[in-house]
Amino acid sequence: MIVAGIGARKNVTADEVLAVLDAALATQDLPRAAISALASNSAKSAESGIAEAATRLGIACQGLSDELLRVADCDTATRSDASIAATGLASLSEAAALAAVGPGGSLLGPRVALGPVTCALARTGGAS
Repeated sequence: MIVAGIGARKNVTADEVLAVLDAALATQDLPRAAISALASNSAKSAESGIAEAATRLGIACQGLSDELLRVADCDTATRSDASIAATGLASLSEAAALAAVGPGGSLLGPRVALGPVTCALARTGGAS
């Protein structure tokens, strides 16, 4: 299973979310169909642009607890001062992707930033 973790400023559009998702997927030569879910913190997952992007993709958008995100943040590859200021996490998108795939999961690479949105991809520890 592959999950796309999303970090974003307020009021991002679904098109902006899908653009950064496509950019992240391109770094791994993966199609949109490879993504099982989007994930973010509870507040961001409820944002209309992120929720609409998940709907367009036909997948769930998981809102994760701050506790799960803090644990996963220890394994992120990127440290963003803007993310730390906004969320207390070095990389919300990377932490969300890792937390959503669970123990044994791993990032496919560092987050991709495009405009006001970041996206990180993580895979479960088992077969995808």
